[in-house]
Amino acid sequence: MDVRQKVLFVDAASGFYRIAKYPIGDFFGPVDLGLHLTGRFNSLNIGVGLLAGSILPGSNRLVVTGFSPCWGGFFISSMGGAGLIFDNLGINMLSLVGSAATPSVLVLNRQNGEEIDVSLEPVDLPRVWASGRLGVYALLDEVHQRYTTRYSEAPRILAVGPAAEATDFGGIVSVPIDGNGALTHVDTWAGRGGFGSRLLREHNIAAIIYGGTVVDEDFRDRKVADEWFHVRFQKRLAAKDFEATTKYRFDPKLATGGTLGVNFATLGGAMLSFNYRSIYMSEAERVALHRSLVLDHYLKQFNEETIAAKQQHTCGEPCAAVCKKMRGEFKKDYEPYETMGPQCGIFDQRAAETLAHHADALGFDAISAGGVLSWMMECLHEGVLSPSDVGADGPPVFTPDGFRVVEDSMRNADLGVTMLDAIVSKRFDLVQGPRRRARRLARVKGRKVLDLFVHTAFARKGWMVPNQYWTPGALAPMPITGKYYMYYGPDFLEPRQLGRLNADRMVQELLLDNLGICRFHRGWAEDMGADIVQALYGLGKEFVEKVKMTASRINSRNSSVFWEAGRNADLVYEFLERRRDIGDVHRPELDAWIARFEKDRREAALDFWYEMHKGAHESLLEF
Repeated sequence: MDVRQKVLFVDAASGFYRIAKYPIGDFFGPVDLGLHLTGRFNSLNIGVGLLAGSILPGSNRLVVTGFSPCWGGFFISSMGGAGLIFDNLGINMLSLVGSAATPSVLVLNRQNGEEIDVSLEPVDLPRVWASGRLGVYALLDEVHQRYTTRYSEAPRILAVGPAAEATDFGGIVSVPIDGNGALTHVDTWAGRGGFGSRLLREHNIAAIIYGGTVVDEDFRDRKVADEWFHVRFQKRLAAKDFEATTKYRFDPKLATGGTLGVNFATLGGAMLSFNYRSIYMSEAERVALHRSLVLDHYLKQFNEETIAAKQQHTCGEPCAAVCKKMRGEFKKDYEPYETMGPQCGIFDQRAAETLAHHADALGFDAISAGGVLSWMMECLHEGVLSPSDVGADGPPVFTPDGFRVVEDSMRNADLGVTMLDAIVSKRFDLVQGPRRRARRLARVKGRKVLDLFVHTAFARKGWMVPNQYWTPGALAPMPITGKYYMYYGPDFLEPRQLGRLNADRMVQELLLDNLGICRFHRGWAEDMGADIVQALYGLGKEFVEKVKMTASRINSRNSSVFWEAGRNADLVYEFLERRRDIGDVHRPELDAWIARFEKDRREAALDFWYEMHKGAHESLLEF
């Protein structure tokens, strides 16, 4: 079968564009092809998987690849649903090089079987960002108003905000357009990796609008799909997918749903708060904090206002997960409402909405923004930085003692908004990233400034706020961090074994990303992905081998740096102690690691880090 992926190459400097074709077998999807094009052209690549437009749920993610401005290495980011309309262009990928002469909107349109119409049109960014709904939302409105009449069917818009110009961790946002042609409030983000900053700062493209009417041969045979699923799971496709996405829709055992609901309902003493300061509390203190501020207030608000009211939507494609949990214009996911919630000393939904929505409007990667803000807040609380250093108007309320859940949460949210504005206005300059700024501040203000900034480090300037789980895997020296390319379970594993499991998870997650399938459907997609490629293209084994090879090639660029923040080592040590004392794990190897940390924390942390590194490397060798 001679099937080829079509790539639209656009040079933003000249406006020149062309289409090239790449055979299936040489490349299978947006990750392995994106890696190839990144290495050859240093391009920013936006594409979909082979199953986009099919009946398979979750198969319409839009995948962005390239060298990340904040991480420094090759990175993969994706957003839900936005691939469904991209598929109507009749291409698999857009690959961008060059920089437009002025901030521009890239307009892609393919109507009635004609060739793709490509144009770059200037936009007055300062004016647009400051108008209407502010930032990314104002830009979405502007592009929607100017260009949607050119499309016979609803297009999709990607946009960036002021954070893309002022920092290295600006994201790319998109929202579905409803049946009446109006923009919805259901944000979908390619946030991790700072590709919004890359899109604007390196290509001078502030927004992309795309759409078309191409009808290709997407897999639509439900009867055949049901047969596949019955053989593997003894269930039809819809039934298996409904089962696999329970957490993201509604879990009756917990009487809540979505990542925010399920995680906050179950974290207990493992919940992180006040810029990770909770790790130094006793388990009883952590559990009490979780009960009084989260279960009895923060989560209760969410359950009453969002879950009970059934305020939930999809990302723009038909999907049983309905994972987008809403309250009006506010979309609520666990990690943004953790980093800009408990980590920033915020335990009230109104306050969290205030801060998270402002971060979104400015176009920040929300997880990174929350991690940076919580670091800045603790620096203020500890007095190692002054309000004038960070553009703040005073210190936060950064201790659970006597914490007033409504008043103090809003105080911290307002402070966070002020500091985000200071970052965007460059009064607190993060143009080259917070890791570099933290190092420079540490030379003047003392080592503690850097020690309090929890992040993983890559090469000289690369950084990433880790996923919000108290587990060593989140801090492991993987070639890509901040995503789920690691094992994040709560159990203790020897670090070398953990490194191997991290590598295994990376391969499985890459399988999903290369197919453009949402990881919320991993309950069947990891098992079925290769089988589906085999059934449709006869290349299932080759697909798996290509994913493994891609993982090894990404890992060959692994320039992870040992933890610069002292708190990273504390997170691991306190995790180990908690597994022994609270998890009731009594194993000699756990006791040995605890003893090593107690004897020399830095030396033990270095050994633990390197053992994880070894495990990942020995599993990701290319043969």
